[in-house]
Amino acid sequence: MYTSACSMGNKQEELEAMVQQQSCDVVAIMETWWDESYSLSTALNGYKIFRRDRKGRRGGGVALSIKAAFDTIGIETNEDGVECLWVRIKGKANKADILLGVCYHPPNQEEEVDNLFYKQLEKVSGPSALVLVGDVNLPDICWELNTAKKRLSRKFLECMEDNVLLQLVGEPTRGRTILDLLFANGDGLVGDGAAGG
Repeated sequence: MYTSACSMGNKQEELEAMVQQQSCDVVAIMETWWDESYSLSTALNGYKIFRRDRKGRRGGGVALSIKAAFDTIGIETNEDGVECLWVRIKGKANKADILLGVCYHPPNQEEEVDNLFYKQLEKVSGPSALVLVGDVNLPDICWELNTAKKRLSRKFLECMEDNVLLQLVGEPTRGRTILDLLFANGDGLVGDGAAGG
C-alpha cells in the first residue's frame, strides 16, 4: 500500500498536485483546519474522504483520503477532543483487513485527552493489521533509542509499545525533530510514502 501524509494548513494546492502526480492508495491529512463549509476540489476524484473536524475552536482536524477501489468502513468513536479518525479497509480474497488511523496531537495537549486516545487505540487495535499516521508534537522523544525526557512522552511511547506499534519514520520531519510519525504493527503494511510538513 502506498501512503502519503501531510499537514494541511494552507497547502490544498500542494495536496491536490501530489495526489494527481503520485498513485497513492491512502493520503493522511493532519491539521486540516476544515469545518462543515469545506469540501475538496475535483482533484481528489476517485477517492473516498473520511474526516474529523475540530469542534469548538479553529485549527486541527484530521482526514483520510482512500482510493474508492478499496472497500472501506469508517469506525465511530465518541471521544470528543481526541483528534483521531479510524477506517477499516476490508481485505480482498485471503487478505486480512487493515485498520488505518490518523491523529493530531497538538502541542500542550491535556493529559486527559491523551488518556482518551490511548483507550481508543487499545479498543480499535486487536488482531487486525494496523497503520497509524500522526502529527504528534512530542519533540523530546528520541525514536532511535525509544526514550523520552518528559513523563507524558514516555507514556506515549509505552502506549505504542503496548499496542506493538513500530515507528517507521527515521528522518527528521520538522527541523531536526521527528514529529510526523508512521506506525505499523506488521511488516509490509506500508510501501514507499511521502511526508509533507
